Amino acid sequence: MFGALELGLIYGAMALGVYLTFKVLNFPDLTVDGSFTTGGATAASLIIAGVNPFLATVAAIGAGLIAGYITGLLHTKGGIDGLLAGILTMIGLWSINLRIMGKANLPLLREDTVFTPLRENMLLGTWVSISALLAFTLILKFAIDWFLTTDLGLAIQANGNNRQMIRSLGVNTDNTTMLTLALSNGFVALCGALVAQYQGFSDISMGIGLILVGLASVILGQAVFGSRNIFMASLGALLGSVIYRLIIFLALRAGLDTNDMKLTTALLVVLALLLPRWGFLKRIPSLRSRSNRASSKAPAEPADDPASEAGAQVPAGTVDTPADTPADTPGVPAGTPAKAAGRTAAGTSAASDSKED
Repeated sequence: MFGALELGLIYGAMALGVYLTFKVLNFPDLTVDGSFTTGGATAASLIIAGVNPFLATVAAIGAGLIAGYITGLLHTKGGIDGLLAGILTMIGLWSINLRIMGKANLPLLREDTVFTPLRENMLLGTWVSISALLAFTLILKFAIDWFLTTDLGLAIQANGNNRQMIRSLGVNTDNTTMLTLALSNGFVALCGALVAQYQGFSDISMGIGLILVGLASVILGQAVFGSRNIFMASLGALLGSVIYRLIIFLALRAGLDTNDMKLTTALLVVLALLLPRWGFLKRIPSLRSRSNRASSKAPAEPADDPASEAGAQVPAGTVDTPADTPADTPGVPAGTPAKAAGRTAAGTSAASDSKED
């Protein structure tokens, strides 16, 4: 269970990257399968060469940024369809990853990694490591939330919603597309570097089918937690990664064959896509519905009442004026409303004063 939680939090970085392209930019980026392996291969090769594991992880992020930027160039400057551009980059990265590693598999069991302090102190697989990974992924989540609220982030969101409209306002949509793809694959490469160091090896096939894992995490999370705003959408992507890993863990504990994991992932994505359309998930209470119910149960503010406003202006100790003025008021007929009676009485008094003068 602890291992599943740790992997879910590590893969949360990848889920946030997929969220940027598929949900924010509305771009079907398949570079993920290649850039994930690129991150793991870069970090593993540098660690074996004696580079500090933290610097190796930063270099892996840079390699992912370049991979995403290449996909953006193919799509924007080359005019290639986005889906095909991602496939072309992913295929090209297969050979590049082999060149980086020099072979199909690089072991890291005897090398120092970012998880070595936790492993040496017997803290890996405990609440301490889970807390550290949770803090790390929350930092990434809040960084994305902040970035998407800046002017550039708003332009990226507008680019995903209506490219023609934001282009008419003078925004360079090509640059925003390339930047978002680079950032997304940077997060994915970071995840690949961490996974390689966590499991103790980097393999050429470690990224195959990873796009399904990212989609499953984002779709599951947003189906449960909703996507009403940026905060909830990114939180759903992050926690969806944990939910996905827990489902895989429970499936393995139930005796499911490991060879069926890809099929299980595909079925999870299909169910997460179809159940909202069938209205099934709408019956499950989510954070959105709970917040809506809480706001509906809150006491409503009293409506603006002229009478109450008038009463608020009456000095303390003043007796409320009755709705109707008695008939014995001079010059005022019985049943006259209070305000009208006041005006009538005032007029009568003024007239009598003028006669006396």
